[in-house]
Amino acid sequence: MSMIEKVKEKAKADIKRIVLPEGDELRTVQAAAFIAANGYAEPILIGDPEKINAAAAETGADLTGIRIIDPETSQDAARYAEALYEIRKEKGVTAESAAQIVKDPMYFGIMMVKTGDADGLVSGAVHTTGDMLRPALQIIRTKPGMKVVSSSFIMDCPNKSLGEDGLLVYADCVVMPCPTAEELAHIAVSAAETAKTLCGIEEPKVALLSFSTKGSAKHELVTKVQKATEMAHELAPDLLLDGELQLDAALIPEIGESKAKGSPVAGHANVLIFPDLQAGNIGYKMTQRIGGAECFAVLQGLAKPCNDLSRGCSVEDIINTICFTAVQAQNS
Repeated sequence: MSMIEKVKEKAKADIKRIVLPEGDELRTVQAAAFIAANGYAEPILIGDPEKINAAAAETGADLTGIRIIDPETSQDAARYAEALYEIRKEKGVTAESAAQIVKDPMYFGIMMVKTGDADGLVSGAVHTTGDMLRPALQIIRTKPGMKVVSSSFIMDCPNKSLGEDGLLVYADCVVMPCPTAEELAHIAVSAAETAKTLCGIEEPKVALLSFSTKGSAKHELVTKVQKATEMAHELAPDLLLDGELQLDAALIPEIGESKAKGSPVAGHANVLIFPDLQAGNIGYKMTQRIGGAECFAVLQGLAKPCNDLSRGCSVEDIINTICFTAVQAQNS
């Protein structure tokens, strides 16, 4: 059974309500129909019912039994507006402006998750990451003790000698351009949790990557990774985590033994923490395009799961992301 098949089975074991604020988008409608038909989650489509049903007719999607909610007419809008006002009034949001804000499908969906009327949210087929992440940070906020929201990319590699039988978790690859040492430490802890929750990796082995291994080079960039490693140990003392390590020292047992003798991680890492977004983004795309790995992306660090899609996503991408979000919700 492949990794994504295992995630789908996990999703089916404990059905979660996943809200889709881009309810009239053609791929989203098709994905919602498939999810409902296969019992992976309970999708909730947000938007104008006429437009949603027109999209279903155009694509042949069967929306029988799927909830469709119009923020303009929903009886819950007043309750969400009141809750939003309480959350954001110190930032200048008035009761009147809150009533207007929750009519936006994205904010309506975020409020559903915040109030417990839904368990997670997926968007991005037509919206940018910022369109979703901004209200999510304002309203849902980060997990207790977690200072940043970041991303993990789950790489299912054909080379099964790497990581955990070919599974590797990369972070951060799309959110934090130049994390501080403290932010890098929080990313490392979040990525380890993602490895456990979504990949079934019982013992994450986290490597904080650099162009140096254990002081082989001196530079402020190396120092940042060294500090991040110390901070991550303080955040999660029981986590198997080491740095700074070069990529080969992190993944290849003989090289890890040579360059970082005695390290509990070197040569056996299954979670790789990149020092900045340039390295992470390049790294995951090289693994995907040159290494032939399957690639799945999730956000981490939010108090409740919200995940982003690429605007070029396929129906299958949306289905997979809904399933990942459902499994995250089981553990949030």
